[in-house]
Amino acid sequence: MKTPVKAPLIALAVAIVLLVVGIIYALSQRPAQPDPDAGEKLPTVRTDSHVLDDGGPDAVTVVEFLDFECEACGAFAPIVEDLRATYDGDIRYVVRYFPLPGHVNSTPAALAAEAAAAQGRFEDMFHRLFATQAQWGEQPTETPAVFRAFAEELGLDMAAYDAAIADPATLARVQQDKRDGERLGVASTPTFFVDGEMVEIREWDDLEQAIAKAVGE
Repeated sequence: MKTPVKAPLIALAVAIVLLVVGIIYALSQRPAQPDPDAGEKLPTVRTDSHVLDDGGPDAVTVVEFLDFECEACGAFAPIVEDLRATYDGDIRYVVRYFPLPGHVNSTPAALAAEAAAAQGRFEDMFHRLFATQAQWGEQPTETPAVFRAFAEELGLDMAAYDAAIADPATLARVQQDKRDGERLGVASTPTFFVDGEMVEIREWDDLEQAIAKAVGE
């Protein structure tokens, strides 16, 4: 006659399995970490990064990794504009791309911004994308025609715009920002760095406090 398995043993076995599964899940959800093989602190700005404001050699460098389709980035946009005005001359404001995989139009929007940048109109497209985010965001398929219409409204050279969109180098430029962000530990957007230090955003004024502290030092 077989000895029946006691209920406490079954419960213990189930608990152990759930614990292991929970640990595996938690590790899989950990944000990306800076590259341990970098050997030194990774720079947050490249020579070709888009600088919206340049306060000079002594200015505090503020870098934003963003996704144009990200609603949180859209919500932060007016805050960013207020800070740019408040600290005009004191900060160097840099924008970098970090398209998230769950946003169908995040990469096409970044391509549109990069194509506009080739004609010296990055900031104009930057503002247009955030101002119209509700129109093209959260769509089931890509809407490149919408972004092309924005380029036409801005008066861009459309032949040059189309060539830039089709150029693999434009996508490579966007992807380079994404790789840099991942190596720096960026896992969500918007993510801000002030003089090379990532800012932990928990309240709306955390970015301003970080900038004010850096400017005052």
